[in-house]
Amino acid sequence: MLQIKKVEKYSPAYTYGFQKGDKILQLDGYDALDELDYIYCESKSSFTVKVEDKHGIHELTVEKDENEPFGLEFEPSEAIRTCHNRCIFCFVDQMPKGMRPSLYVKDDDYSMSLLCGNFVTLTNFTDEDIERVLRLKLSPLYVSVQCMNEALRCKLLRNRFAGKITKQIQTLAEGGIFIHCQGVIVPGMNDGKELEYTARELFRYYPQVVDLAVVPTGITKYREGLTYIPDVDGAYSAELLDLVDRLNAEFGVNFILPADEYFIKAGRPMKDASFYGDFSQIENGIGMTTRFVTEFMQAAHPVTLKKKKTALLVSGTSAAGVNREVGDCAESNVQGLKVEVLSVKNEFFGETVTCTGLLTGQDIVNAVLASGICFDELILPSNTLKEFEDIFLDGMTLKQFKKKIKKKVYVNRTGGVGLWQIFSGEKATSDSDEWR
Repeated sequence: MLQIKKVEKYSPAYTYGFQKGDKILQLDGYDALDELDYIYCESKSSFTVKVEDKHGIHELTVEKDENEPFGLEFEPSEAIRTCHNRCIFCFVDQMPKGMRPSLYVKDDDYSMSLLCGNFVTLTNFTDEDIERVLRLKLSPLYVSVQCMNEALRCKLLRNRFAGKITKQIQTLAEGGIFIHCQGVIVPGMNDGKELEYTARELFRYYPQVVDLAVVPTGITKYREGLTYIPDVDGAYSAELLDLVDRLNAEFGVNFILPADEYFIKAGRPMKDASFYGDFSQIENGIGMTTRFVTEFMQAAHPVTLKKKKTALLVSGTSAAGVNREVGDCAESNVQGLKVEVLSVKNEFFGETVTCTGLLTGQDIVNAVLASGICFDELILPSNTLKEFEDIFLDGMTLKQFKKKIKKKVYVNRTGGVGLWQIFSGEKATSDSDEWR
């Protein structure tokens, strides 16, 4: 059931008399489970609606131009499918107590996969779910495959139903659904020969299975009582990258996409932008560094500041080298600019967590105050803050952060271009690029 929150004035829905508070019960004869049903029908020129309003329950057929917005907004649904697995590598199980409640929600909802690009395991997928995905053409889906060895997958996810993945992938692919896959690599389990097997099995369904991202297991210091998982080093990362290169050469396309972290640990240069295509897995840490550097270098040009300044750029330890690279480029182009890169160790989750996006406000504050660096402005990558809300993982707000830093703070919300605009003092091109 979908409850109407707003009706756009003069829209087709407004013309048909829909009002705030009305409840959509069915669309084209199927129960309206969530907005996916509405999005699908909205793309059509004609569909039926069963609605409950102040006059009772009735059904009508609506007609409009194909792909014309129908004009309805709905109250948010509080129901979300949660994960039925107990994965040995689960990051949520490695978090300390006392954080925001939403951080402990293990979602495994295929509607979020379509709308937000979240990865799902499909272990809570029913036959009815598959029928709905195919009927509504819910594509692309982002699927956490981990491996195609069904027995091993059951062991990794600790779920006896996890072995259905082969049939599920086949049914979805043959039904025309595009799938982006992910494998969280646990050393000694789903790497090496198992990764090779997984890649070959998935590539059978290419191009419906678009790609396979391989990412390292996130390991925090809060793993007491959990399965031991070793961290990976440079030699391991180099071996994995060699395997990926060999398989991609065999396939003739860049099907397997390694996480940026493997290149950093192996001390190897990142792939160029053409390797990542449309960067469809960038939120998974795949190609993020390449796109960031490419955008920055393309935006850079000679500039002279009216007033000299020192900018302090916050970075996780894994990205410090890349940030130093763009900082050097900025200094060579912007007269009057000095860039300091602050590599912040993650004391909150442990030093094995090296990405910038998992830094807490307090760790950044402590690192800034201990550094002794004199600066005029501090630059925060936006991924240190909650999406759509200026709050860090540890609950510190941006306002509280600024009071502790006592300097101008800038949140870079548009990648390489945004960072260049901050360094150069040029006007931001987006409302989200503003001095905070």
